[in-house]
Order: sequence, then structure tokens, then C-alpha cells
Amino acid sequence: MNTFKHLLYDYLVSVGFSETSSKYLNMIALAITLLLLVLIFDFVIRKILIQVFSRFASKSKTNFDDLMVANKVPRNIAHIIPLLVMLEFMPVVLTDFNYYENIVEKTLEVLSIVLTLWIVRSILNTVKDYLKTLPRLRDKPIDSYIQVFMIFAWVLGAFSALAIITDISFWKFFTGLGAASAVIILIFKDTILGFVASIQVSINDMVHIGDWITFEKYGADGDVIEINLATVKVQNFDKTITTIPTYALISDSFKNWRGMVNSEGRRIKRALNIKLSSVKYLSVDEVNKLKKIGLITPYLDKRQSDIDVYNRSNNIDKELPLNGRNLTNIGVFRKYAQTYLEQHSAINKDMMIMVRQLAPTTQGIPIEIYAFSSDKRWENYEYIMSDIFDHLIASIPYFDLELFELPTGSSFVTS
Repeated sequence: MNTFKHLLYDYLVSVGFSETSSKYLNMIALAITLLLLVLIFDFVIRKILIQVFSRFASKSKTNFDDLMVANKVPRNIAHIIPLLVMLEFMPVVLTDFNYYENIVEKTLEVLSIVLTLWIVRSILNTVKDYLKTLPRLRDKPIDSYIQVFMIFAWVLGAFSALAIITDISFWKFFTGLGAASAVIILIFKDTILGFVASIQVSINDMVHIGDWITFEKYGADGDVIEINLATVKVQNFDKTITTIPTYALISDSFKNWRGMVNSEGRRIKRALNIKLSSVKYLSVDEVNKLKKIGLITPYLDKRQSDIDVYNRSNNIDKELPLNGRNLTNIGVFRKYAQTYLEQHSAINKDMMIMVRQLAPTTQGIPIEIYAFSSDKRWENYEYIMSDIFDHLIASIPYFDLELFELPTGSSFVTS
């Protein structure tokens, strides 16, 4: 390089250029030549390195090297040698121009820091993508940890670049920022909160990628598709995306449906409100009429027999139905609903099945159905629940019961 520089300089002086003009022309010509050579060198090295990595990745059993190619690790590494060449030879080109030499040298050093950050980022992205392919880590908030590493890397890179530009040693520059720590904490408040929240979410196993969560405060109801340092992305069932601050997972209340998904059934919990005035004791004729309902025939036979034996043995006066023991239409309906659920093919028989009466309200007596469907898929679950309540609602008149309903305009029409 020095030989070429001197030869070119002598040639320019010999053809009539002044010494100053010769130096400038010499510097420009050498800079352009060096830049072209570096670009060609960079192109060749990049092609060779990418081809070598691709061939190696196609033959290896692991997919880590494939992910390295996909995340442009070889491409970024290929820039190292051309940059080193520039750092080595550019001072020779600018020997006679100390001012420009200082600027170019600092620029190249800053570029080397940026290149290092690019390489670190591509390697971390490769690690992230690889860890996500592992079954035991697929649902972990890996994005959060990678982002934390990248934040530290960018901060260190920015400090290093500023130290180079200002000609201050890195450690002096770093310690000088202590006075501005309060401002830094204020700027990175959300990042710090997100980092702490990500650790707590991971340690406490609160949320996994793929979990169905409901977060009413943010209008989220769907599957978690991403957990990173600042936000949690939830794809709602209407295919919209809701973003939730990560720290909200530990500061606010939300519902995680993972327990239901991992269980053997999905809960059905809904009540029918029975009109109070329709509840009554059943006469013998009414009981005999209800015995035609196959699901409760054995129950009515045994129950009515036990009641008759009790009333006769205690000389109960049955002129008033209130005396002694009696069957009620609401009690028989509860037994019918219980038996119906126990024989329903879509109900999980190994989980709780219960039909219970809740406290009377101004809207009647709630008869609550509590069971678990075997199929947890949303559309099938809704179909099963609707099918059960279609049947129960239609069966209520057979027990001389009425569902409570607020009066409408037609309710006040007189005949």
C-alpha cells in the first residue's frame, strides 16, 4: 500500500500537479481503490462463508446451524475481515491528513461496535429460535430473556461508542453516568418492570405461550402467542390481537384457563329459574302420571313406596298434603335432571355431576346444573350445553313447573 501510494504521488507530481493537490488526489484515489477492494473482498467472503454454512447445515442432524443461516449469522461474521482490512489500511491512506484520519478511525471503530452488536443479536435470535423448538421450553418467555441480553448489549455498545467519540475511557464514561442514574431508571422504568415481571411469571409458572387467558381490564380473551420484555400478546377468539403490559400479569388479576384445558372436562354451570308459584306437592295421580317418564320410574316407585310406608306407620292424616312426607314437583324435576346428566353421553362421569337448588331470589328458585363436558373444544362445548338446556327447558312443563320470565306487553293483555 505504501509503495503504491508513493508511486502514485510521484506520478501526479511529474504530470504537473502541485504537492498539495497531489496529496489530495492521491488520498482520494487510494480511498476509492481500497473501498472497492474491500467491497469485492466482502462479497467474495460472504458468498463463500454462506455456502459453507449452508452445506454444513444440510448435512448435520441438528437444526441449530440451519437457524444460524436463517438468522444471517454467517453473513454478519463475513463482514469482520473486510472491516479489519479497512482499520489496518485506512491510516496508511490518510497518513498526511491527521484530522480526517482521526474521524475515519473513530467511525470505523464505531462501525465495529455496531457489527459486533449485529452478530450478537443474530446469535441470540438463533438461540431463541432453537430453544423454542425444544418441547420443555416451547411455552417459556424466552423472548423476554433475549431482550434483556440485547438491552445490556446495546447499552454497553452505546457507552463504548460514546467513549470513542468523546475520547474518554470507557470506565470513566460509565462511572460518570452514576449522577444520571435516576434519569436512566425513569427512562427504562417499563423495561425494568417488564424484566422483573418476566422473571416472576416464569418462576411462578403463571402464564405459558399457548395458554388461554381472560384479562377483562384489557379486553383480552384468547391464546397467548408471545411473551416479551414489555408486552404479552394475546390473540383473541375474534382473531384480533391485544397487547398487555408484562408487569400487569403480576399487578392485576386475570384468569388462566390452563387448568381446564389440562383437565378431563370443561365445566357447565348454569341455572334455570323456576317460578315460585308453580312449586307444589304431588298427588298420587300426578306421581303415577310422572312414572311414565322412563328415567325416573324406578326412583318414583321406590320413593313413593317409602313415603307410603312412613305415613301409614305414623298414622299421618293425608287429608292435607302438608302432613307427613310428600314428593314435590321441583324435587322430582331435580332428580330427573340429575339422572339425565348421569346418562348423557357427552358428560364426563368421572367428574362431579350435581343438580342443586340455590337460595330463592326475586326471580324464582334457581336450579343449577353443575357438570363437566367431555369435549373441551369451544364450539362442541357450547353445543353440548345448549343441547342439555334445550331438553331441560322443554321438560319443565311435564312437571307442572314454570320458568320465571319478566312480564312483557302481552302479559298484560286481558281476554
